[in-house]
Amino acid sequence: MEDEISRPAAPIRSAHPATPDIRLRATDLVNEIEFLAARARSLGSARANEMLAPLDLKVRSYSILALACSGKGPSQRELAEFLSLDPSQIVALVDGLEARKLLKRAPDPSDRRSKIISATAEGRRLYVRATVAVQQADDISLRTLSADEREQLRTLLGRIAFDEGS
Repeated sequence: MEDEISRPAAPIRSAHPATPDIRLRATDLVNEIEFLAARARSLGSARANEMLAPLDLKVRSYSILALACSGKGPSQRELAEFLSLDPSQIVALVDGLEARKLLKRAPDPSDRRSKIISATAEGRRLYVRATVAVQQADDISLRTLSADEREQLRTLLGRIAFDEGS
């Protein structure tokens, strides 16, 4: 039997698990843009997933639904490239949304091997409700930013995400 002295101490946990230990906030890591972007994305996605849960959606399925509702007629390949997801992930997401009768696949007139994804009427109705949930998540995530700061952040992220202005 192991005695109390030789057992390693349990890690100290914050009373608020969502709030990082103040000691770690004093490290160099918190000044690295990639870390900050990844952390903001993780927290934002978790919040959006929570808000979308009553609609049986997650950020990835919402993204597919949003693009299907755009009227642009994206192909599965375009969805994979635009969302930076593996094509097999897109297939699984589209399968799930199609099974719920939110999306439909149709052959691409310019390439019959390719499938165009579009929303059904039910999918468009759900998208309207999901957009409200995502906006609420955004409002919570960005609550410390002014309207001008939010627009500046959107502009900067757009430039990074789409390599605009280079």
